[in-house]
Amino acid sequence: MIRQYIDVFKLRIGMVITLAALGGMAITPGPSLPIWKILVLSLTVMMGSAAAGAFNQYSECDLDAKMARTKNRPFVTGFFQHSRKWLVIIGLLLLVAVTSAAFALNAMTALNIFLGAFTYAIVYTVWLKRRTWLNIVFGGLAGSFAVLAGAAAVNPSFGPLPVALALVLFLWTPPHFWSLAIALRDQYAAAGVPMLPVVKGDQKAARIILGHTILLVLVSLVPVYYGLGWIYLIGALSGGGYFLIKSVQLVRNPTKQTAMANFFASLVQLSVLMFALMLEASFAA
Repeated sequence: MIRQYIDVFKLRIGMVITLAALGGMAITPGPSLPIWKILVLSLTVMMGSAAAGAFNQYSECDLDAKMARTKNRPFVTGFFQHSRKWLVIIGLLLLVAVTSAAFALNAMTALNIFLGAFTYAIVYTVWLKRRTWLNIVFGGLAGSFAVLAGAAAVNPSFGPLPVALALVLFLWTPPHFWSLAIALRDQYAAAGVPMLPVVKGDQKAARIILGHTILLVLVSLVPVYYGLGWIYLIGALSGGGYFLIKSVQLVRNPTKQTAMANFFASLVQLSVLMFALMLEASFAA
């Protein structure tokens, strides 16, 4: 039962989104938030992400049934009834998240939580997923809005540091997801989803992934120019370097195995970067 709720609300993704928001909070100059406001920020961002994740699964139930990776999702198996009551639940969840953030934090935080959910649920899922391989490029904005939500909780007027981190999240999402798409290309093709490897082929997709990864690593160094120190720099270089090595290996040999290795390398890169960021912020405090 618990696992079904974790799946339908995509809580694993929600944890990454929440971590991005906390990163935006940590990187923003200003007074430290009290613990209760940090908890509100975390919960409201998680709720917004959960609402978007549930809507994604509700909307893509037909696609999920065609893919081995997603055929056991709750709406496909019938564990949860695919009915309009879920749209009410999803809408209420997002409403509570946005309203709570507005009252407990500020309107800019609430706006960015809403924009993150809207981008993933409507822009990515409804408008772009079935139409163009650029779907995940714009879908990546969901993580960027989470960073800005966290930053706005400290200071609604964004400075260069949170904007740079938001750009990092925007650039991270495509190579992360396209690597998985190479490994699952046949499933996406069978479902009729125009993911990058389906449209362009594995070799070209791998080269595009490498280009995005290079740009991602370069942009991840920008916060050092605006004041972050050696702890963050080490994290950006080590995690980014590992991701680059795996991306080069993917270009040389674009197989399912190297694609999955690159997918996991992207998770390592983001985790190391965010850990270094938090550590840097702790020492600065």
